[in-house]
Amino acid sequence: MSVRLRLTLSYAGFLMLAGVLLLAAVWVFLLRYVPDRAMLINPQDKPTNGVFPVRSALLDVFAPRAAAVLAFLLVFGLLGGWLLAGRMLAPLTRITDATRMATHGSLSHRVRLPGRKDEFRELADAFDAMLERLEAHVAEQQRFAANASHELRTPLAISKALLDVARADPNRDTGELIERLHAVNTRAIDLTEALLLLSRADQGAFTLESVDLSLLAEEATETLLPLADRRGVTLVTSGEIARTLGSPALLLQLTTNLVHNAIVHNLPGQGAVWVKTTVRPRTVVLTVENTGEQVAPELAATLTEPFQRGAERVHTDHAGVGLGLAIVKTITHAHAGTLTLTPRSGGGLRITVELPAAAAHDHP
Repeated sequence: MSVRLRLTLSYAGFLMLAGVLLLAAVWVFLLRYVPDRAMLINPQDKPTNGVFPVRSALLDVFAPRAAAVLAFLLVFGLLGGWLLAGRMLAPLTRITDATRMATHGSLSHRVRLPGRKDEFRELADAFDAMLERLEAHVAEQQRFAANASHELRTPLAISKALLDVARADPNRDTGELIERLHAVNTRAIDLTEALLLLSRADQGAFTLESVDLSLLAEEATETLLPLADRRGVTLVTSGEIARTLGSPALLLQLTTNLVHNAIVHNLPGQGAVWVKTTVRPRTVVLTVENTGEQVAPELAATLTEPFQRGAERVHTDHAGVGLGLAIVKTITHAHAGTLTLTPRSGGGLRITVELPAAAAHDHP
């Protein structure tokens, strides 16, 4: 039975029950006081006009009409219930049609249910919001798959070209060929590991532990200090103990990516990177700020997209695989945090990661 039919039968049933109760009330409060046999009345005591009714006679007249009324209520309840149920379920039909269209791949369709804000309107609005997020997610995944395929094909194509050249010229110096193949292979491995890390962070499959961001910042800066020295970049770490709940390995990767990104995309020989942790009432904040070239606000907003690089960032000696900030964004969202990129007025970027603070009982 469909929902509409069940609602129709429910409406008709309640209407019939109300009719039966009304007739029962008539019987209880009226008919039972009517005498069941003829009464003799002395005309001298009280004059009468007409014949006093008897209960059996009233029942003979009342019963057929009561049955007719109940039959009318049944038909009226079924027809009215069917129309009323259809009108009430019309918004649900629109939502069902939109669901079928989404099932067949049309994610651009929206319900956009008009009318006052009731339960159906809230359901339709929530469904539209889900479709919008799903459409954006699918588009992002398609774009990511296309970019990943392109990035993975590049080192393979370079390796094939190098091997073809070596096969065509057997007398070519193999030392140079091996070095170039090693560099290309290393880049392919780095890209594959970055893709695996991005997938792991996106799934959110990790155990929550108490993590101090200030210790992670110190560890990341110590690890990357040789790179900063080679590029002439000064690293400055400061802040207070900032505890959050999350994966130590992923949060260390997040911090390392931010510091590495700040070192690589900096002013060579005279740059600086500031790493700072702060504590707010309900959150902890990791801020990585660096000097560098001017970054347009519209460009900063796209740097967290996979394989997205600024024009001035591609032609460096350490361009990376284009997933550093994308991994940072994914890890931040997996930890229920927010990521903010702000261009500095003097050049460079200020990147802020805000995560929920750990409760007092979550850490010693």
